[in-house]
Amino acid sequence: MDDAVNSWRAPPSGKPGGQRVYANIAIEAALTIRMVLHLPLRLTEGFLRSLADMLEVAIPVPDHTTLSRRLKTLGELPFRAVASHRPIHLLIDSTGLRIHVGNLRKPPKNRAWRKLHLAVDAGTGEIVASDLTSRRTHDGARVPAMLGQIDHRVSSVSADGAYDTEGVYEAAHAQGQGRHVRVVISPRRDAQLSRRPSATLMESNRNIRSIRRLGRREWHKRSGYSKRSMVENAIYRYKTIIGRGMRSRTLAGQRVEVQLACRVLNTMTRLGMPDSYRVA
Repeated sequence: MDDAVNSWRAPPSGKPGGQRVYANIAIEAALTIRMVLHLPLRLTEGFLRSLADMLEVAIPVPDHTTLSRRLKTLGELPFRAVASHRPIHLLIDSTGLRIHVGNLRKPPKNRAWRKLHLAVDAGTGEIVASDLTSRRTHDGARVPAMLGQIDHRVSSVSADGAYDTEGVYEAAHAQGQGRHVRVVISPRRDAQLSRRPSATLMESNRNIRSIRRLGRREWHKRSGYSKRSMVENAIYRYKTIIGRGMRSRTLAGQRVEVQLACRVLNTMTRLGMPDSYRVA
């Protein structure tokens, strides 16, 4: 408790002019509470004041305007480093999130939304990378940026057929830094073997040959492609616990909102996931 109170206030910046009252960790804590409890900013301010009174802690509470302003300035919030020394099996997928359009008299016919990209560690179920782009961004275009967020050895990358592009294979090959990274992507049904002598396309050719020999269903079982259900489950948990939309109106604020949401889900994952058993 004492450590949390001591780190609540921002240290002096050493520069002339007005000084910040609240440290970034205080803003992150307030916005996390708002996200988990689905509170407006004004109610978040009141909740924090009541909580401070109950705990008898003499700390200043940021008002709703401060929370709104500081949300856009938090910047990148890195994920916690993977604790294990083992190479991770990466699962990648994307989904759409609605953008808050305000109380318009005539809402747009086509609701505005952005595309959320998630990368999940198959061993732990934790989200290890995320990205938020416009809805027109191709799924495979953001894989290099997401792999760049991971400071850990990757043994394999799994994704659906939307990621079956040469750029994804090249990004996975570069992530290995000389080590082999297996790419488990279901090729399109009309996919053909590449005749170019490229190390990055050897994985694609191997997948196509295996599917022709085993059949697509059997290849899914043997290759570990079925583990992709974990990233689909992460997306389901995101939309169930956090929500299907975002409240921030700027892209910078929306990205911070997504990163805070991923931290919340990772915390819940580390506390313990339910054991699931197949019954039929």
